[in-house]
Amino acid sequence: MEKNEYLEKAADIDGLDEKILKLITKNARIPFLEVARECGVSGAAIHQRVQRLLNVGVVKGSEFIVSPQKLGYNTCAYMGIYLEKANYHNKVVAALRNIPEVVECHYTTGQYAIFVKIQTKTNKHLKRLIDNELQDVEGIARTETFISLEMDFKRQVPIK
Repeated sequence: MEKNEYLEKAADIDGLDEKILKLITKNARIPFLEVARECGVSGAAIHQRVQRLLNVGVVKGSEFIVSPQKLGYNTCAYMGIYLEKANYHNKVVAALRNIPEVVECHYTTGQYAIFVKIQTKTNKHLKRLIDNELQDVEGIARTETFISLEMDFKRQVPIK
């Protein structure tokens, strides 16, 4: 098995790993000693398990989540992007990476070649972004934009 295939394969995790994952995904700032108490093992064992989960890529670090709305970014939109040619993909993604309001970018199958999530302060801000930045990106044939009215929920994959 090649290294890349191994990395893409699902990691082997046991019941203790699952319990650790459930605790740390609920609260990334939970102290390892508290996780150890909940799991009935030593703090060192938790540290080793979490490090292994990081090393195999099951856990990809931890982060603070900033509320876009608390910073005035009240418009969330999704945009499907049609490319003039498939080989423009890397060029378009590089241009999108330079637009701070584009917070997610996915290369997709189906109707759109690229699907992005955009956070702007207002609908007018979104319109300016589309008119002045996105429509001028070389390789984009056209776009289709959807404004999110409300996010009902967001979650991680279940840990079973």
